[in-house]
Amino acid sequence: MRPRSPSRQFAICVDNSEYPVSLELHKVYRVIPDADAEKDGDVRIVDETGEDYLFPAEYFVLTTLSPRKAQALDSSFTQDLLAPTRAARAS
Repeated sequence: MRPRSPSRQFAICVDNSEYPVSLELHKVYRVIPDADAEKDGDVRIVDETGEDYLFPAEYFVLTTLSPRKAQALDSSFTQDLLAPTRAARAS
């Protein structure tokens, strides 16, 4: 039997009151594991720019996906990040 791949975690923004420019309500974000951030009540989130930042964990509902579903979601994030590059090449 193959060892199971670790599940990937994602977060859904439920409060952006202090970060309206950085976070979109109801958007799904990738989570980067960060034990130190968790100890402080924060979560490390990858935003629209592809960079990761710390935000209060209470601003998100965390969810864990199976490896297959996480891969599908990761692929969609990659496509979204590449869209500006493709648009620039087309013009």
